[in-house]
Amino acid sequence: MTSPASSKRPLWMVAAALLLAAAALWGSSQLVWAAEPRDAGVRGMVLDRHTGAEQSGALVPLAVLALAGVAGLIAAGGWLRRVLGVVVALAGIAAGWIAVDGWRFGGFPEGAPVAQIFAGRGLALLAGILMLVAGLTAIKGAGRMARMGARYEAPAGRKKAAKDPDAELWEALSEGEDPTTDR
Repeated sequence: MTSPASSKRPLWMVAAALLLAAAALWGSSQLVWAAEPRDAGVRGMVLDRHTGAEQSGALVPLAVLALAGVAGLIAAGGWLRRVLGVVVALAGIAAGWIAVDGWRFGGFPEGAPVAQIFAGRGLALLAGILMLVAGLTAIKGAGRMARMGARYEAPAGRKKAAKDPDAELWEALSEGEDPTTDR
């Protein structure tokens, strides 16, 4: 259950930012990041194109980390959510660094897909920024963000309240106990 002071909005904004970051990183890994002429023997000079995944093998794993971050931040709470926020923020910095490392604004060979090169690196930079913001938001608002309900907590962590006897029987069944036996 969530307390009245907690809000679901920041949690879902963080989740949406991480989902967008994962999509942007995956899309960036599929676009051309670099093009260079290469001597192909009898064919002459050909243009070698390298995708983001070929340029940096970390883009797809960072996208998977962003997806895992969504699940982790939704399921966790308190200090664990802060730790996950730090991991996501550091991954965002790494994605941003990968995007700007080797980025140049001129000197492209003739026929190079310049727009695709800028789009690929720009998507990775956007994903890094989204992950950084999501991580910092998770760190700052870990205590205020909504948590999963008490039904998903360990049974020892739940408070027992006086309930309807029929509801108690159903809860005992849910927990794997046989309510028909005497304890």
